[in-house]
Amino acid sequence: QVHLVESGGGLVQAGGSLRLSCLASGSTFSLKTMAWFSTTTMGWYRQAPGKQRDLVATITSGDNTNYADSVKGRFTISRDNAKNTAYLQMNSLKPEDTAVYYCNVPLNGGAVWLPWGQGTQVTVSS
Repeated sequence: QVHLVESGGGLVQAGGSLRLSCLASGSTFSLKTMAWFSTTTMGWYRQAPGKQRDLVATITSGDNTNYADSVKGRFTISRDNAKNTAYLQMNSLKPEDTAVYYCNVPLNGGAVWLPWGQGTQVTVSS
């Protein structure tokens, strides 16, 4: 079983930047987890208070990326397969970016592959 651990959130003023990390770790030996991670599309999601959880960015095993319109041009998703880690660089942050950010493996129809982690809180002050 692979577990996802998000980190890097915090409180930042509008216009500031944060870099989130998502570490995939497994109960099996690390090379097997690394093989899984390197072939898997990863996604970053966010959930604001009282709202549904939305997908904001994805990156394929071939490093093809896709973004929600609300973050396009400001957020950059990347991955380091040697570290089993996906990143979300967030620039020009806005108060409406305030949310708990999660990573997961997106599936068709809006489903995800793994149990949700604890997420990381991002708060943008105006």
